[in-house]
Amino acid sequence: MEQFYVTPRLVLSSAEPGSGKTRVLEVAQYLVKSPEMTFSASPAALFRMVSSAPITILFDEVDAIFTKMGSGNEDLRALLNAGYKRSATVARCKGDANNMIVERFAVYAPAALAGIAGGMPATITTRAITINLRRRRREERVDAFRERLVAIESAPIREALADWMTSVGEEVGTATPVMPEGVTDRPAEIWEPLLAIADAAGGHWPETARAACRHFVAEATAVPVSDGVRLLSDLRTLFGERHADRMSTVEILLALHELDESPWADFHGKPLNARALSAELRAYGVSAKAFKHNGGTVKGYMVNGENGLADAWSRYLPAEHKGEN
Repeated sequence: MEQFYVTPRLVLSSAEPGSGKTRVLEVAQYLVKSPEMTFSASPAALFRMVSSAPITILFDEVDAIFTKMGSGNEDLRALLNAGYKRSATVARCKGDANNMIVERFAVYAPAALAGIAGGMPATITTRAITINLRRRRREERVDAFRERLVAIESAPIREALADWMTSVGEEVGTATPVMPEGVTDRPAEIWEPLLAIADAAGGHWPETARAACRHFVAEATAVPVSDGVRLLSDLRTLFGERHADRMSTVEILLALHELDESPWADFHGKPLNARALSAELRAYGVSAKAFKHNGGTVKGYMVNGENGLADAWSRYLPAEHKGEN
């Protein structure tokens, strides 16, 4: 992390408890520098620990500190969001009303965060590589975890990694690794350190790392991070399946309500209506137009033209794979 400007977060997610998230952190604490294993550290404590000396944050059950929709605990969210980039600081007021000063905390630190799926704010997951863990089956067997043995066996591995990283530090810090096709912007930013390390390691690692990059970036972009992006994605699928370049609002709403595993039939307590549809799309520069349809004039949405859907699709959705509509 001392050689890079970005240190991506590692998010360990699972649908249910008992899937190994805590175990990953328990092992990781013996393989990283200055680990700080925590379950419930306050934001104030973490601010001061990170700013006073380099640490590696290993935060378990982090989903419990946010609400179901990933909101709440804004101080901790600010630390985890900003702390992925070296230049970032978080400002906080200190003192009483008569003697108030602003204190800026340096919050750059690597972090691994474990929690139940769906409980992590999107602002954190977009700065992270998310690994989804599953419970092992009954017939799957693993050795018992004995921390005393892990501490002994991990020591030479940790020391060898530290020595190697010291020897290649300047090389990886100034590298500009080639990204897989389609990996740009923030995904490229968070993967650059890992690909630089893989290139320095040589052997199969450059190819393996880029295969992992393609997989995780595709997996992340396949899941919409907001209602608006989910709506744009469903509309692109809907227009593509019908080979349509325009559809009336009535047609769109009926089709959206019938989509399996979609939120539109019960959108915040009631079916998505024309007003809510317009409000969601307006944020992306898309607006309804009047056009001729079946001998009459209707209001609806068009793919092309000013304020059409195509521009929003190109800006906010991943590129469609060949063979898709």
